[in-house]
This record gives sequence, structure tokens and C-alpha cells, in this order.
Amino acid sequence: MRRAALAAALALAVTGYAAAQVGEARQASREPLRVLFVGNSLTATNDLPAIVAAFGRAAKRVPIEYATVAPGGVNLEDHWSFTGARDALLARPWDVVVLQQGPSSLPESQADLKRWAMRWADLAREQGARTALLAVWPEEARSYAFPAVVQSYRAAAVAARGTLLPAGSAWLAAWRRSPRLALYGPDDFHPSVLGSTLAALVVYARLTGTPPGAVPLPFRPRTARILRQAAAEALR
Repeated sequence: MRRAALAAALALAVTGYAAAQVGEARQASREPLRVLFVGNSLTATNDLPAIVAAFGRAAKRVPIEYATVAPGGVNLEDHWSFTGARDALLARPWDVVVLQQGPSSLPESQADLKRWAMRWADLAREQGARTALLAVWPEEARSYAFPAVVQSYRAAAVAARGTLLPAGSAWLAAWRRSPRLALYGPDDFHPSVLGSTLAALVVYARLTGTPPGAVPLPFRPRTARILRQAAAEALR
């Protein structure tokens, strides 16, 4: 068990290092990073991909070009079958395909996430793209499931040989600093603007190798500091 955990940690460290190296190269060349977001309403709410692209403009480091396929209530198997996400992946060159489905904390959901993340990653590699897993969060009423969600996405990222984007872990890190921070939206599942911004900060920082502290945020200094610190902690 200890060897398996060590191997998983090493695999994630390697993919994180590779992402940082790609980001540094993009920063040097100022070439845009082309990102396809494949998810559901957790990605679409507040237009997380647009926030990621806005960070690219504000930080004046790596520009982001993106497309999004994120209808509500779908998982990665649905995307494979009928949402048009496969057509979007095949339609043009991409550098990164960001994959997201629901919390995927239950055993059958964990197996499903891993299986379809691997299938998407194989297709992405055939097209010259790498894969990243956007790890989300459970409903507030099921906050006890956070560890299972974190583990589910971590295992899927290892299996798919992809990069982990630990947005849910960043939420937890932010709450440790400010327990009343309103990261959930009105339905206590989808993110508030603040929650989407923190998730987008994790995505931009990891994919481009930009330190969270170098990204301008449109919030009061204390709130911005908490978000940057939380993102940096989650990305260690």
C-alpha cells in the first residue's frame, strides 16, 4: 500500500513538473496555450474558462485560447457519446484538454471517472494534447465527502497520466484561512463567483506555471491574499 501511494505521488509530481515546464516555455515565447474544457455546469457556472483566459490577460504571461463543451448534468461517458466534445477535440489542435465531471466520490463513480479519463486521455494524446483533471467538490450537505472526491480525481489523474487541477483542495485551504468564505453559490453545490475564481486560479497557475501570487484578482486585498495562498497550498 505504501509503495502504491508513493508511486501515485511520484506520478503526480512528474505531471505537475511537466506542466510547469510547458508553462515556462509558453511564457518565454508568449504563444497562447490552447485549452479545451470538457465538463458540466460546475465548469459552465460563472464561465470558469473565461476567467482562466482573463487571468492570462491580466497577468500578462501566458495567453489562453479556449473552447468549452459543458452542458449541465453530463459526465465523461456522455461527452464521449453525444455532446460534441469529441468533435471539438478533433476539430483543431489543442495543447490541453481539461476534463471535469461530478464529485465522483462513490465507488462506482470513482471507477467511472478513472475509466473515461483514461479513454479521453488516449484520444487527446493521439491528437498531440495532454490531459488535465479538474477536481471539483461535493455538495455542501455532503461536505464529508471531500476526501473521497480528492482521492477520486487524484487516482483518475494518475491512471490517465494527466495533470491534476486540485480546485476542491484549494477550497478547503481557503476555508482553513476563512471558514465563512462564500465559495458555494445559492444552491450550495454550484460555485459562487468567488468559488469559480479560486478554481480558475488553480487551473491557470498549474497549466501555465504562473505563481498564484503573480495573478491580479478583482477582490479586496485580504480576500485576494486568501485565494492566492489557498491556490498555492493546493498546488504544492
